[in-house]
Amino acid sequence: MTMDKTEARLEVARKEMVTHQLVARGIHDRCILRAMATIPRHLFVPERIRDVAYQDCPLPIGYNATISQPYIVAYMSELLALSKTDRVFELGTGSGYQAAVLAFCAREVITVERVPELIGNARENLAAVGATNVRIFEGDATTLAADYAPYDAVILTAASPALPEYMYPYMNDGGRIVVPVGDMYVQELFLITVSNGEGRVERMGGVRFVPVIGKYGFPEG
Repeated sequence: MTMDKTEARLEVARKEMVTHQLVARGIHDRCILRAMATIPRHLFVPERIRDVAYQDCPLPIGYNATISQPYIVAYMSELLALSKTDRVFELGTGSGYQAAVLAFCAREVITVERVPELIGNARENLAAVGATNVRIFEGDATTLAADYAPYDAVILTAASPALPEYMYPYMNDGGRIVVPVGDMYVQELFLITVSNGEGRVERMGGVRFVPVIGKYGFPEG
């Protein structure tokens, strides 16, 4: 089938995203780079803004949610140091793009979202790109995490008010957690390596995410 002009333009934009936004800024994990060069990010944003899907910025996906900046998706994914045997837990499915990238490099992704409309969109998006090793659940991730443990890697795609120590018991030894921590205005990204139920914490720089809502997050409303 011949690629139409729009598809061809978006494919070029995707390749340029990988070259100029990821490789040029120090992303080197080959699987993450392949994932983001392969997965059509434009399918994970509303149709009206698909022309800007590969720009170096977060984009709105509705319901007060966003799809993260491509570099942040790549950076957080790379910090998880994934292998094809890993099970990953994601708090905050959004449109499903981060889960698709993780699924490309891991055995299985368990992802949890609180907004039903986003879940429906994410399921369609993940099916469209053939990400069959992702399972999406609706509800409070801080409660559902225990039901599908243990995990080799955990990623929070929303800002937590504190380090997610509640996840430590659900981690395999040597498991990695990547999480933005802070208030509505000032946040920092952390990489936590969990061994024997204890977390070794590394600071990875400033970020900006919407807040976690739930048992261990910010109150609703």
